[in-house]
Amino acid sequence: MSKYEGRIAQELELRQKAGEFTGIDYQYRIKLYVYLPNGEKAYLFDYLCDFRCHRPNNTFLLVEAKGHATELYRTKKKILDLVWLPDHLDHEFEEIKQGGWRV
Repeated sequence: MSKYEGRIAQELELRQKAGEFTGIDYQYRIKLYVYLPNGEKAYLFDYLCDFRCHRPNNTFLLVEAKGHATELYRTKKKILDLVWLPDHLDHEFEEIKQGGWRV
């Protein structure tokens, strides 16, 4: 875990103590699949998200702490947005860029 991720982890833990979250998974692994033209499900790759926060209403917040977004990250994130998140409506995604702004 980078120093920046450590600072975000501390912030999330404070939010958990305040009751916003009931739990936090660190380095949460998401398996991304695609469907082939013949309908078969094919494993594509894993997306390793920095944090998955459990909300009291049984929904989740995925949190990614980013100092610099690489091309590989942008590609994986786009696939997550297009393929995984629409099938998991109980999950939302938040990216926290170093410098404090959120997407």
